[in-house]
Amino acid sequence: MNSHENARLVSQGYRLARSVTRHHAKSFYFASYLLFGERRKAAFALYAFCRRLDDMVDESGEGVAPVDLKARLERARQRVAEVYLPMPELAAPGLESPAQRLMSAQEQCPWDEGEFAALKHCIHRFRIPEQPFQDLISGMEMDLTKSRYATFEELDLYCYRVAGVVGLMLTPVLGCIDERAAAHAADLGRGMQLTNILRDVREDLERGRVYLPSAELASFGLSEADLWAGKTDARWRDFMRFQIHRARGYYASAAAGVPYLTGLGSRRMVRLMGGIYGDILRVIEARDYDVFSGRAYVPGRRKLALALAAFSRPETVLPTPLPVEKAPAPLLPTRSQG
Repeated sequence: MNSHENARLVSQGYRLARSVTRHHAKSFYFASYLLFGERRKAAFALYAFCRRLDDMVDESGEGVAPVDLKARLERARQRVAEVYLPMPELAAPGLESPAQRLMSAQEQCPWDEGEFAALKHCIHRFRIPEQPFQDLISGMEMDLTKSRYATFEELDLYCYRVAGVVGLMLTPVLGCIDERAAAHAADLGRGMQLTNILRDVREDLERGRVYLPSAELASFGLSEADLWAGKTDARWRDFMRFQIHRARGYYASAAAGVPYLTGLGSRRMVRLMGGIYGDILRVIEARDYDVFSGRAYVPGRRKLALALAAFSRPETVLPTPLPVEKAPAPLLPTRSQG
């Protein structure tokens, strides 16, 4: 493929990635208006890549055998390795070289070539390391084998792999002046994923999944049967207050990392994205922690208000209320206290 054809394919891929983002990630797409030029296009390309992986896993419930899905994800790993052939210094440590991994591929992953070309272009443009992409695929693989989580440590690993790493992918795109920004970016992803889990308890149940740690549910006197009952009693409210406090600790950490960002619009974009997702927690509280009868969401009018605040008073949209980088988790009650 000559350079002209490749440029056309990349341009086509960016347009498709933009369409995918607009359709599937309305809050992310809304916040992306605060980015400009190549940074905004790269954000779309990264989202589209993550979305395609997520779609692969969702297909496992539609007649796709787990072994076939595992093979698809393995081919996705090989396609990622392809991107790093000219940049071996950014390849994931502990794995074979990108060239060696590609040699073991028996067939190409069913990926839209335009989207993949755009992904490759943005990775090379912003020098995004490989490890977060491989970790994301590991997170998708967890959904093949785990539908319940015993402890928060297990859940936190899942949240890191499926969402925290997205923050790591985006950090080079947003521009940063300090390597410490990465930890804060990962915490924003963790907070957003935990928010999703708290919001989608009923939907996850219906898909045969319980992400809420069973040990923590038990500490509040709750069981999976209580989740199916969908009753917002005192035990459930206490449990949700505990989890919301934890999620807000992640958002506080994300806010602490904002000053490290240097790209035009990047700080406001991160504040707005965190602010919109953090506001879902406020909506859950306003609903008296009832996440069973309907889905908590942030209305468009509220998103617009947050966007305006991101311009005029950005520090109020994703504030740092604590002197430490992450809020300390409250002690779990004992069974006798529950």
